[in-house]
Amino acid sequence: MNKPEAASAFRVTAGEQDAGQRVDRFVAGAIGTLSRSRVKTLIEDGRLTADGKAITEPADPVRAGSHYVLDIPPAVPATPQPQAIPFPILYEDADLIVLDKPAGLVVHPAPGNLDGTLVNALLAHVGPGFTGIGAERRPGIVHRLDKDTSGVMVVAKTQLANDKLTTAFATRDLDRAYLALVWGTPNPLAGEIEGAIGRDKRDRKRMAVVTSGGKQALTRYRTQRAWGTALSLLECRLATGRTHQIRVHLASIGHPVVGDPLYLRRVPAAARAIVPSLRGQLLDFPRQALHAQSLGFAHPRTGEKLSFATKLPPDMEGLIDTIDENLSAD
Repeated sequence: MNKPEAASAFRVTAGEQDAGQRVDRFVAGAIGTLSRSRVKTLIEDGRLTADGKAITEPADPVRAGSHYVLDIPPAVPATPQPQAIPFPILYEDADLIVLDKPAGLVVHPAPGNLDGTLVNALLAHVGPGFTGIGAERRPGIVHRLDKDTSGVMVVAKTQLANDKLTTAFATRDLDRAYLALVWGTPNPLAGEIEGAIGRDKRDRKRMAVVTSGGKQALTRYRTQRAWGTALSLLECRLATGRTHQIRVHLASIGHPVVGDPLYLRRVPAAARAIVPSLRGQLLDFPRQALHAQSLGFAHPRTGEKLSFATKLPPDMEGLIDTIDENLSAD
């Protein structure tokens, strides 16, 4: 059994006495300096391998003789600091803030993005009392959008709002819709995509539709516009809230989101029929063309129904204008 190497890797070989126990319990016990919940999260993030193969299920049984390696990311400072970063506010009262998150803004500090996040901006905007709302490293964050997804977000400013909004998102007791520009046109034009989502065993940064070990997920979609069979603008609604759910589900049916850096791995067949100049702009679009268009929920204190909607951001709007100039829409 070895100590962590440069605070980044822990290696251990399982003995006969370790066989059969949960791998998260085994690794946490072997390390001794990380909590089991922390080890569980790292395993779910794909940071554990057994004999070179990724392990993503904390409950997997330990195999005697297997060599386990846990990749431990650099520690994140416990308390984010206020930073005066502007962000568009749609609504604010004593309990919450609704904002239109720009693409490129990370929601909360994490390895690789230790500051310059929405949380840093919120700490400066709301003031000292905001620090104690919810989790220490992500105060007020009751849901999140990926860094390069734009659109409507709600943030809690009080513990009451934090608790009630967290429950609303967990139980899907709210209404939210996304717009996604995708390659190709789905058949049927409206429908459901169902498939469990878990970590891609070949690439821990990616999620995938998996046959075992994932979390059940359901996405409903409706085609708003279609440009022949080349491109479509879809409205997507989530019946569940898994990591990268819309992006993974759309890619799984052969209609990846335009510009998606993770789930668009090759030039789509639909691109071949598009004039080279437009095809180049679509393939070079610098982020996933995904926008959280609307969000509706009950106010956590008054129960009043609140609903917010935002227009497509300029980069997506401009890309669609260019598509319209080159292709006929159905």
